[in-house]
Amino acid sequence: ANTSKQQKQQQYIARKRPTMVDPLSAAGMMTMSLLLLAAVATDAFVSPSHHYGRQQLTKYVVSNQRRLDPFHIIDNAHSRQILYMAENDNEEIDETGADAGTSNDSTIEEEESPSEVISSYKSKISTRRTGTEARPGSSAQTPIDVTMKFGGSSLANAERIDHVANLIKDRTNPPTNEDGSPSGENPVRPRAVICSAMGKTTNSLLAAGEMALEGRVDIEALRTLHLGTCRKFDIPERTRNDVEKLLDECEDMLNGVRLIQELSPKSLDQLVSYGERCSVRIMAARLNQIGVPAQAFDAWDVGVLTDDTYGDAKLLPGTIASIKERFDGRVDPNVVAVVTGFIGHNTKGKITTLGRGGSDLTATAIGAALKVDEVQVWKDVDGILTADPRLVKNALPVSHVSYEEASELAYFGAQVLHPIAMQPALHANIPVRVKNSYNPSAPGSLIDNVGNPSRMVTAITCKRNITLMDITSLQMLGAYGFLGAVFADFEKNKVSVDVLASSEVSISVTLDKKQKENDIEKLRDDLSNFAEVELHRDRAILTLITDVSRSSDVLATVFATFSMHGIQVEMMSQGASKVNISFIIRDDQIENAILILHACLFEGKCDVAIIEDGHVV
Repeated sequence: ANTSKQQKQQQYIARKRPTMVDPLSAAGMMTMSLLLLAAVATDAFVSPSHHYGRQQLTKYVVSNQRRLDPFHIIDNAHSRQILYMAENDNEEIDETGADAGTSNDSTIEEEESPSEVISSYKSKISTRRTGTEARPGSSAQTPIDVTMKFGGSSLANAERIDHVANLIKDRTNPPTNEDGSPSGENPVRPRAVICSAMGKTTNSLLAAGEMALEGRVDIEALRTLHLGTCRKFDIPERTRNDVEKLLDECEDMLNGVRLIQELSPKSLDQLVSYGERCSVRIMAARLNQIGVPAQAFDAWDVGVLTDDTYGDAKLLPGTIASIKERFDGRVDPNVVAVVTGFIGHNTKGKITTLGRGGSDLTATAIGAALKVDEVQVWKDVDGILTADPRLVKNALPVSHVSYEEASELAYFGAQVLHPIAMQPALHANIPVRVKNSYNPSAPGSLIDNVGNPSRMVTAITCKRNITLMDITSLQMLGAYGFLGAVFADFEKNKVSVDVLASSEVSISVTLDKKQKENDIEKLRDDLSNFAEVELHRDRAILTLITDVSRSSDVLATVFATFSMHGIQVEMMSQGASKVNISFIIRDDQIENAILILHACLFEGKCDVAIIEDGHVV
């Protein structure tokens, strides 16, 4: 009774600090987390030493019958948290969840359900992310909402995990320049971070599946990578246990494959999913360690739904709405959702994979659902380049392209977002920025619906090892139904076309190297019933991403260059797309063709006259 108010406060701090103070969270995050815990609790909330009834906890959390005074403020670089004590000393909040002078036998009056109370309470408070105050000297710009995707090369090992985690942290409050001036970089609020598997984990899992079919099971390299990363950062035991449980489950599955000697597409999708599922748990834990509140989610937990095509599943039409509903109801906006890329659930609840560009598709779908300001795709190059840097050492970054240009680049071989992956962003009119996780200060490339129409040529790309098929009608001129008959046979044999050029009695098409040889031969036999067919193998498609309305200038320069260097064009296609012109040449000439065109169009080293707007420049 003689204890002073100050002494009571100090005792309360000492008693509560181990369980109540979380230096990684902000006040808003703590409030929302308590509300969510109460909402999902089944019968009771259990603390180390007390048991709260569900109604009692709800009543206690949302009660506004007493005014609380702040008595202890916790500040660090990323959060500000205030502990409160009731204004009246006799109403000090203690561990029991009731007033100090209240009997535990008090009858709890009938009230609204916990979910209703919490929904009502949440609607009255701000869900704006806290802890985003600008650091001294930085720009005070309003953060933009983003989703951020990181591929396997960006997350290759423990060092890269740490680098990416700190990259995310720095993007939320960009550091100043070396001279102390504001960087000018817009701060971001990551609503979701989409992660691929670490490094070459997917390939390792596929190899482990092949080994299991041969009677051997070995995932020790995967254990070393993932558990070693956990140990390096002293990841909390709960996360280490989660990762180890996933790896044990993976090993059990492989033992099943070894015993039954079968690995179906459905089983393969489950097998490769373990890479992403381990990756997000480690990334979320590391973000929390450095002061960025984060939580790991498997994609299906945030509404990513697909069809039943194992190995190359497509998002269902209702996926965007499903993702929005899950984020609104389950994901605290004060927490970064770290989500698995590449995988989802079909309508039966089975794991599926999204095929090529799957992680990018996850990022753009979530971005479209959340209506973010920008989708960021972090790769290992400085955005979109004018050519493949593995071939062209002087390839230059392209700062701005349209969705259509980016789609054509990707389709014809450039390492950009897959065309399918850009569809959600395109439909929602959300820009996509491609950046380099190894060089975060590089501005990257922005993809939107405008692009940069002032350029004559944006980039050069190619597809190699393709087959050129020439089809000529045996009935010569005016053959009715010729095109229909040709494409009916293509559909029958499930053979797709890359580039096409046609006249009244002939068609030339290119066939991708992924086409099965048996399917091509069957197609040739069917077409031979009414046409003469010639196959020209070892060809390549060279594609210029350009404004087709300026094609006369482009073609004048290209053909003069090809003529100068003895490069023969066997087929050309333009018109169907307004942003590309494609040339079919021999595969053994493709590298030289790209090098000399890039030097001419982008490096100012042209040995022929360049025509631009009808004038020699």
